[in-house]
Amino acid sequence: MIIGITGTNGAGKGTVVEYLVQEKGFKHYSAREFILEETLRRGAPKNRDSLRDVANELRKMHGPAYVGEQLLARAKEAGGGALIESIRTVGEADFLKSHGVLIGAVDADRQIRYERVVIRGSMTDKVSFEEFCTQEDREMASIEPWDMNIFGVMKIADFTLLNNGTIEELHAQIDVLSLFQ
Repeated sequence: MIIGITGTNGAGKGTVVEYLVQEKGFKHYSAREFILEETLRRGAPKNRDSLRDVANELRKMHGPAYVGEQLLARAKEAGGGALIESIRTVGEADFLKSHGVLIGAVDADRQIRYERVVIRGSMTDKVSFEEFCTQEDREMASIEPWDMNIFGVMKIADFTLLNNGTIEELHAQIDVLSLFQ
């Protein structure tokens, strides 16, 4: 089984992935890491805008499903259960779904997500609440096929986890999904 994971920034996509890797034996393929490798290869700064720009250039050059295509090929080559994390475009989601991949979405209230991002403190998380909201608004619903449309991907997800509570509550939501039984 291969599952694509999408969701809003700070919602808990990584927490879902970590749980499924540790508890259910899935392998992890990260779109963010794939794009970060290319960003670093190009000598671009390690920030959210650079990652977005590089991802968009790749998708313009190779098609809107490019990142998903590359990660699905890696997952199939390795075999077994896999998670493709950070599905960001409808093209990626449509491609993955057409190849039997389930799409799961993770969401939480915006203020909760911002607080999590501040605590996480990664290279792309050092932003004010205003910057966080601006970045998110830009990434949620682009009409360009190569650009992020997280809302569009979440609309076609096969299941959604709402993560406004504790990690244990999130794990419990995962455990009741019949696909993980």
